[in-house]
Amino acid sequence: MLPTCPVPEVARLGKTLHRWRSEFLGYFETDGASNGGTEAMNGLIELRRRFARGFRNRNNYRLRMLLIAGGLPIPNHAHP
Repeated sequence: MLPTCPVPEVARLGKTLHRWRSEFLGYFETDGASNGGTEAMNGLIELRRRFARGFRNRNNYRLRMLLIAGGLPIPNHAHP
């Protein structure tokens, strides 16, 4: 058993694996589904929200969030 191993690092790994057992097994029970994409998008929005503290126009803030999230197409203007 890993938690009873005389090597401290291996014992600590065993304790961590035992503590997180249900989370690790949950990965396989849900076919690998996770909320990683949602968390990544939330991180991007929170970062931009910190930058946007001075926005007074709600529409401008909304457009900025859509642009960051990829929900707003950026026109491709070719300059000669």
